Amino acid sequence: MNVVKRCDGMSRRDFLRVGGLTALGLGLGDFFHLQRAFAVGARSPRRDTQAKTPYTAKAKSCILIWLDGGPSHLETFDPKPDAPQEVRGPLKTIPTNLTGVRVSECLERTAGIMDKIAIIRSMTSPLGEHSLGTQYLMTGYKPTPALEYPTFGATVAYIRSQSSKNTSGDALTALPPNIAVPNFTGQVSGSGYLPSATRPFAVGGDPKRPDFKARDLDFYEGIDLQRVSRRRQFVDALNEFSRAKDAGATPVSDPELERAYNLITSPEAKAAFTLSEEPQEVRQRYGPGGVNGIGQSCLLARRLVERGVPFVTVNHTGWDTHQDIFTLKERYPTDQNAHLPSLDRALSALIQDLTDRRMLDETLVVVMGEFGRTPKINSQGGRDHWPNVFSVMLAGGGVQGGQIVGSSDALGEFPKERPVTPSDLSATIYTLLGIDPSFELHTSDGRPVRVAPDGAKIVSELIA
Repeated sequence: MNVVKRCDGMSRRDFLRVGGLTALGLGLGDFFHLQRAFAVGARSPRRDTQAKTPYTAKAKSCILIWLDGGPSHLETFDPKPDAPQEVRGPLKTIPTNLTGVRVSECLERTAGIMDKIAIIRSMTSPLGEHSLGTQYLMTGYKPTPALEYPTFGATVAYIRSQSSKNTSGDALTALPPNIAVPNFTGQVSGSGYLPSATRPFAVGGDPKRPDFKARDLDFYEGIDLQRVSRRRQFVDALNEFSRAKDAGATPVSDPELERAYNLITSPEAKAAFTLSEEPQEVRQRYGPGGVNGIGQSCLLARRLVERGVPFVTVNHTGWDTHQDIFTLKERYPTDQNAHLPSLDRALSALIQDLTDRRMLDETLVVVMGEFGRTPKINSQGGRDHWPNVFSVMLAGGGVQGGQIVGSSDALGEFPKERPVTPSDLSATIYTLLGIDPSFELHTSDGRPVRVAPDGAKIVSELIA
């Protein structure tokens, strides 16, 4: 698979192997390191026993389509057909099924289902660097050296696991609660101050390949079920020792080992990643999705949420378009695997598929990146980083579709109406998922931290 790099030189490969069988080869020192990491955030919230909101949430899960590198709002959801040529760019616009609303010519299928979609055209942030912008958009918090905040997926996974423990006594299921397809962005660890077990499980591979196979679902050479079972028995023995020594002690735990064991010993979990089970007609509807496989990645995301996974991130790289913005439409003549046509095909298929399966009301779909692009085309025919105004798309999960929230000015430089910050967006996403934005988690030293920043405002127009 090609390795796509941004302008800052960061590879799209994860810099951490998360959620896989690497736990099975840990030494004892690493084992206790994981134990300590798991204890982070494990304290019960002081104010609340549940993270419920007054709003009756419809969304049981979320699919975040992350356009890594910073997608141009002017070439996607907020075109400016009446602006000068150096602003409107080389792409034309088309009408949608909403009166007066136009989008990029490459989003033809998406334009036909705009009645199911809401677009925020007035997102705004001061952070125009990839890592900082990613952290802000994926957590709702501005980055600080004092604390690394967890991403949406980690927070949802942690809160859902605690709720499961409170109701059933067992928070562990065969499928990880936070999954990245095919990999998670390398700009953030994902878990922040929460346990390492909340990090995204990266499936790896290329979902569009006929022989696609999620990584780490089989035993490594020299490791079999008997050996893994012995390791689990060792963990159980340490738990018993800990309880005997101190009744108030936190039990020893190895969440990575437990998650790996559940995956490799569960045929049902393995089947969730088997795209070949899908009818060929369905696979073709999503499309291959170019070099990054966004089409089949979105199909895999649908299969995962269908099986109860609370949060799936589809990571689509290559949106850092400093040169030749036209390549978003076609990399080569008649190429339909370029970024915009692939996104259009995958997104529209996902929303329609969820609708047909009566899952859209329970599945929140979010499409965003870390910032937008400069209003004026640069000397290389591309657009540079621009966080001052950009767009985010949402659908399903209780979102009131068929609307545009906010607006940018005539040149797409700044918000004109209803500015929305990443903090506001985070409060809205948590609310749609049934999590109170003011709900408090705790760091390892007991410091309370809200899931959304104090002062973050819910974008009430979005909630049906």
